[in-house]
Amino acid sequence: MELGAKLVQVHFTGNLRRHVDCPSMKVGGGTLIEVLNGVFDALPQARGYVVDEHGALRRHMNIFINSERVADRASLTDTVPDGSDVYIMQALSGG
Repeated sequence: MELGAKLVQVHFTGNLRRHVDCPSMKVGGGTLIEVLNGVFDALPQARGYVVDEHGALRRHMNIFINSERVADRASLTDTVPDGSDVYIMQALSGG
């Protein structure tokens, strides 16, 4: 990681951890795509669950940066401030 790189904490919800081994971790990055690439470098098995073959967020996935849902689901260019918490979760439905 580059000197002065931003660090963020990435969390996966329990329902996703049941399908793929993805513990919480700290990674660097100033945009969501940079953060996710750091996660996927460490946990390549998580990539297919989170993004599609074009690198866009899968329809059944949600990501929040702190308490804000990401806006750019296609290119993942949302800014991730230093010290943020990034939450990756499956969108669940039912009743």
